[in-house]
Amino acid sequence: MKKMKHKGILIVVSGFSGAGKGTLMKQLVHSYDNYALSVSMTTRNPRPGEEEGKEYFFVSREEFEEKIAQDGLIEYASYCDNYYGTPREYVERQLEKGKDVILEIEIQGALKIKKKFPTALLMFVMPPDAAELKKRLEGRGTESQEVIEKRLKRASEEAEGIEQYDYIVINDKLEECVEKMHSLVQAAHCAPSRNEERIENMRKELEALN
Repeated sequence: MKKMKHKGILIVVSGFSGAGKGTLMKQLVHSYDNYALSVSMTTRNPRPGEEEGKEYFFVSREEFEEKIAQDGLIEYASYCDNYYGTPREYVERQLEKGKDVILEIEIQGALKIKKKFPTALLMFVMPPDAAELKKRLEGRGTESQEVIEKRLKRASEEAEGIEQYDYIVINDKLEECVEKMHSLVQAAHCAPSRNEERIENMRKELEALN
């Protein structure tokens, strides 16, 4: 009998700025071997310690808009006066290999992806409470008070769209949160909507037995 080809799931992780999404994603990829972390493209300036091609592909507005025109992005959005987007080629290649591809993107892009890819899994990362969010933003020490206030205002706006996600994950204790996310992804692999080929094959095999 022909072995079923296992295709990866597109996992979209969003959350308020300062909720710890980046740390969670890195730990998930480090702890389990079936994940591929998609690298987004952005027009914002690199933060201290960020590397080209690792955290982001840093490009000019002109380069980004050229990529849009070529349909080379799965999604893109403007956030705090900068463009962010997901390069298409890398994502599609990893999914075909059977890797679960994680996209760390904001809410506008996540909902666009859900329309294009109905079987994508959407998770929203939240801190235990708003006071903790403010504390984490201030603790980064990389942004001015004005930018922090802008991010908190944006968080308030984003809170209106959380219901459209598949799961909410509270990032309180890192290890527990990573384990919970992995469990949710494994469960998602068993959903009928992500196993249509397997279901169809079973129907054909059952018909052949009658």
